[in-house]
Amino acid sequence: MEGYKREFIKFLEGAGVLKFGDFTAKSGRKIPYFINAGEIKTGEQIMKLGDFYAKTYREHLGDKRTVLFGPAYKGIPISVSAAVALAKTGLDLPFCFNRKEAKDHGEGGVLVGYKPQPGEEIVITEDVITAGTAIRESMEILKNIEGARVAACLIMVNRCEKGQTEKSAMSEIEEEFGFPVYSVVDVYDIIEYLGEDPANRENIERIEKYLSANGAKR
Repeated sequence: MEGYKREFIKFLEGAGVLKFGDFTAKSGRKIPYFINAGEIKTGEQIMKLGDFYAKTYREHLGDKRTVLFGPAYKGIPISVSAAVALAKTGLDLPFCFNRKEAKDHGEGGVLVGYKPQPGEEIVITEDVITAGTAIRESMEILKNIEGARVAACLIMVNRCEKGQTEKSAMSEIEEEFGFPVYSVVDVYDIIEYLGEDPANRENIERIEKYLSANGAKR
């Protein structure tokens, strides 16, 4: 495993973002581990998270100029921290995020921050994709921006699970909307990381059992 992936998983676990136990995902599935970006609570943590997203952006999108869109609520600090981290590398990108309810006074509207212009490309910054529900919600918002096009989506972890078919949720999103989804790590990286400590055997077995029933074909 690449060093930065191990560093990222260790960071997620130390910050309480990556937890093991019994949880229910937004999709309704019962899952043996949980990724919760809401556990990022300090300036240092959000700075580090932004650095990892910036690294992933640079790796896959290079110097491409886009608009970062952070879906409310967890995607908001991700988009801001990624924008700050990218600016430190010399790529100063605008960012925006949505309100849960449209504002009918002041400047009005659903979007806060930069207003994407016709023809500009957008990169969605999310925490995870399980069944693709949250991404589809974001696309409902973004389709109202005239001429805007989503170039990619960045996430923390690819859960490598079935979406609405036998294919992975990421593959379904890519096919349905025509843009790639890039993750910093995937669940198999997490399994490899856990395997470095024999004390994690039970968590590994529970995740592997879950994937045997819900994992997409690799």
